[in-house]
Amino acid sequence: MPEPLTRAFFDRPVLDVARDLIGATLLVDGVGGPLVEVEAYEPSDPASHSFNGPTPRNAAMFGPPGHAYVYKIYGIHWCLNFVCQTGSAVLIRALEPTHGVDLMHDRRGGVAAKQLCSGPGKLCQALGVTIAQNGLPLDAEPFTLTAADMVHDIGTGPRIGLTKGVETPWRFARRGSPYLSKPLK
Repeated sequence: MPEPLTRAFFDRPVLDVARDLIGATLLVDGVGGPLVEVEAYEPSDPASHSFNGPTPRNAAMFGPPGHAYVYKIYGIHWCLNFVCQTGSAVLIRALEPTHGVDLMHDRRGGVAAKQLCSGPGKLCQALGVTIAQNGLPLDAEPFTLTAADMVHDIGTGPRIGLTKGVETPWRFARRGSPYLSKPLK
């Protein structure tokens, strides 16, 4: 059985955590699956919410490692991040739906399995993640996080949808996964 991820797992450099999250299983109230795509952000990165220091919105990024940072983008989509060392976090972009798939379909309006969790907003909708999870520890309910049970072929590339730090290759994804938000180049 795969090891649960503890808060200590997240108290490391964000790029190490991001790479090690590929293949880890994320469940929120029993719904989710293996992570297939993430992006890393740290305080010196102009694309990071922490770049200009703490604010009420990004306060969780300056809290202890191993907690959730949830925010709304475009005023409509929730995004889930895992806080690492101070001011750094990993955005959870996509996962392979394996647990609670019927509930995910209900929450997402019956879209195809490949589209259930293929983007941060879609993933949060499918898993039922909202601002209510902001700041919660990742090693306690409603979260269940377990380490990858095998080594995956991980590709890297530029992050998606940014206007700053566009070319920084801090997007990590499982090569060949049909569940990515966007194919790797």
